[in-house]
Formats: sequence, C-alpha cells, structure tokens
Amino acid sequence: MSAAETALPDGPAPEGAIPESPAEHRPAHRDGNVLRWLAAYTASLIGDSVYFVALAWSAQKVAGPAEVGLVMAAGAFPRAVLMLGGGVAADRFGVRRIVLGSDAVRCVLILAVAAGVAVTAPAVWILVALALVFGAVDALFVPAVGALPPRITGPDQLARVTGMRTLSMRVSQISGPPLGGLAMGLGGASAAFAVAGALFALSLPLLLTVRLRPPEGTSDATDVRGEAAPAPGSAWQDLIDGLRYVRRHRLIGPLIAVLAISELGLTGTLNVGMVLLNGERGWGPSGYGWIISGFGAGATIGALLLTVAGRLPRAGPTLAGTLLAGCAGAATIALVPTLPFAVAVALTVGLAMGICGTLANALVQTVADPAYLGRVTSVVMLTSVGLAPMSYPVVGAAIGAWGSAPVFIGCGVFGSLGVGVALGSGAVRRAELPRLRPVKA
Repeated sequence: MSAAETALPDGPAPEGAIPESPAEHRPAHRDGNVLRWLAAYTASLIGDSVYFVALAWSAQKVAGPAEVGLVMAAGAFPRAVLMLGGGVAADRFGVRRIVLGSDAVRCVLILAVAAGVAVTAPAVWILVALALVFGAVDALFVPAVGALPPRITGPDQLARVTGMRTLSMRVSQISGPPLGGLAMGLGGASAAFAVAGALFALSLPLLLTVRLRPPEGTSDATDVRGEAAPAPGSAWQDLIDGLRYVRRHRLIGPLIAVLAISELGLTGTLNVGMVLLNGERGWGPSGYGWIISGFGAGATIGALLLTVAGRLPRAGPTLAGTLLAGCAGAATIALVPTLPFAVAVALTVGLAMGICGTLANALVQTVADPAYLGRVTSVVMLTSVGLAPMSYPVVGAAIGAWGSAPVFIGCGVFGSLGVGVALGSGAVRRAELPRLRPVKA
C-alpha cells in the first residue's frame, strides 16, 4: 500500500461540484496528465526562446541597431495591448480551443518564415510584421495556457503545478538560447526558425492528449472534452465583467495589486539596473553573468521547494515575508562591496521572489471562479508583460542622473509597498492553500 498526498474537503461538496477522479488524488509530479501538459509547455517555451534568438540575429544581419530594437520591441506591443482580449477569448470559447489554435498558428507561421528565409534574406519590414503577428497570437496563447492548471489537477496540487511551471520557464531560459545559437551556427536563421517551429509542432500532440476537468457548476454547458460553450453577450461586456470581478474579489484584487507593485518596483531594477550597476563596479560580462545566474538559481530553488512540498503553511504571511526579503535584497545589492556578496544577495532575492510569485499565482488560481479564469490570468500576466517594461526607461534615466545605489534603494522601498498591501488585506493575511492529506492507494 502506498500513500499519496491530496486535499480533502473540510465539509460537504458544494452543489454542482465535479466529482473527483482518482487522478486528482495523485500528486501532480506523478500525474501523467499534468506531465503531458508540462512537457508541451516546456517545448513551447523553448521554442519561444529559439524564436527570439533567430529573430534578433536575423534583424542584426539586415539592419542597424535602431532597427534591431524596433524589431525586438514590435512583438511586445500587441502582446500587451491584446492580452486582456486573449483572456476574454479563453473564457468565451474554452482554453483548449484557444491553446491549440494559437499554438498551431505559431507553428505554421514560424515554419513558413523558416522556408522564406532559406530562399532569401528577410527585409526589416518582414521581420517587424512577423514580430507583430507573433505577439498578437501570443496574446491569445499566454492567458489560455496559464489558465490550464486548475483544469488539469485538483486545487491542492496547484502550488506544485505552479512550481513545476516556474521550473519549466527556467529550463527554457537555460536551454533555449544555446539551442538557438547552435542552430544559427549550423544552418543560419532558417535552421533556427525551423527548430522553433518544430518545438511548437511537438507541443501540439502533447496538448491534444491533455484531459480537462469541466469547470465547476457548468457541466450542463460543456462539450464532451470539458470545454465551456461560448458565453452569450458581447466580448466587451465580458472584459468589463472580468475587470470588475478582479477589482471586487476580496483576495484576487489585493494579490494582483501586490504583484503589480512588486513588478514595477523590482523588475526594471533587476534587469536594466543590474547591467548599469555592473558597469559602474567594473565586474565585466562574467560578473553580470554570475549575478544573473544567482537570481536564476534562487528562483529555481524556490520553485523546486514548492514542487516538492506541495504546500507552505500560512501562505498569505509567507508571501508578504518573502516579498519583504526580496525587496530588502534588491535595495541592498547596490551597496555590497564585492562580486561574491552581490551573487549571494542575488541568489537570496531570487529565492524569495520565486516563493512569493509561486504562492501568489497558486492562490489566485485556487480561488478564481472557473468562468473568469482566463480573464484573471490575463490580468496577472499583464502585470509582467505590460507593466514591468514601463519601468525600464525610468530606471535607466534615474541611474544616469543619481547613480545606482539611490535608485536600487528607492525601487526596493517602492516594491515593499506591496508588503503593506498584502498585510493590510485581511483576506491575504488569512489566505491558505488547500491542505494536503495522505490517502491510501
């Protein structure tokens, strides 16, 4: 006899709840359904990384620095502008349809570009058009794929799945760029685009085999695959309803506010700021690499902790505490005297923010109404895709005017305002992830 961890309800199941299947009593890291989704998600993320390498190098070969910046920024605009619409589409037409459709479009688009680049060097306008279309399709894909975890596992396993998702992102960040560079070296931009398209193609059959749980309370309006029927009313009204739902929800609203404040305060500092700080200190490219590796290693350890543990007690206070530690580390990293100390602080910040972000996302997905999950996910993603880059030029200009140390301290203090929001919300202070209990097999 073996034991597996699962969450058991504290009271009777609500009316209309979906009966739990045996798979829901299985830890996420042993659930084949979750693992197929994770493999598809990882292949897609690595494909994204290879695509960006191919796009950047293709632009560099046919354009100057300003045009390269234009090509690389082109995809971010439609992704940010259309992200909320992608969440509406996921809720109206079902996450399976949107995920499969958008992933298929990305695959066909990139393979077509690979074939075209094999014949002739692309013009700048073609690369800009590619980036714009890819960004628009990504605005559909990202909210839908982010809304999948609550549909493929039980609520008690969401912290694990969120940790596994973060690990997948780290794997893609480590393996994608070298794979793209290798493909570029062996066969040029055409080969790199082809590798990206092949990875998108690999994710499709895996996604097709993923089984979805019907949304709670909507079993009469779902198809045989557990997808919700298209919602009545206008898409605009759905968007307004979704934003109103986020604003009024006693836990989701404050959590998204915490995420937004921390992204605005810390992301620009830890990206643009670290480059400029490294230049001030004269640590060189290798020093910058070590610091970034420290952040990545810390975030990976945090995600692994949640993946293995499955649950941390007192999730709300733990989230606030780890955010405070991350902000304190970000504020002091510009004050440390040597590179080894900076790397150690970076690892601590990565660990704290990895736990904080994983807990926040797991809590949001645990409590979100399934009918609003796509729109909620799109708002969460917009805080990083849309808000965070807005701080980049501000941080760069501020460091140019006042130096790194005051700006890092100021950004750390600003980010810590999220701690105040978290502790000022009774719902966040009392927030808990579903309890795990052993169940005999």
